[in-house]
Amino acid sequence: MIFIVVKFKTKPDRADEWLDLVGPFTAATRAEEGNLWFEWSRSVDDPTEFVLVEAFRDQAAGNAHVGSPHFKAAMAELPAALAQTPRIISQTIDATDWSEMGEMTVE
Repeated sequence: MIFIVVKFKTKPDRADEWLDLVGPFTAATRAEEGNLWFEWSRSVDDPTEFVLVEAFRDQAAGNAHVGSPHFKAAMAELPAALAQTPRIISQTIDATDWSEMGEMTVE
């Protein structure tokens, strides 16, 4: 799978509306056949920073995502709400889903 983590630093006056701004993009991406997950979190240390954890089945699914109309629209529209260029980690890994953590077990 392609496993991606992106940090988005919003402008302070746009932080509270960020999840609404990315709502249509999020819904469209989650509906893609090759999307495994697309999950947003807000930093507990910095209320203007959001972290996106996403995964795609394979390179073809990743390419389809980047070529989609909703991706292109988001790349054109979202920068207006950002304070800096997003930071990303993108890796192809040998996995198909989340694994249980070996160091901690819940009975």
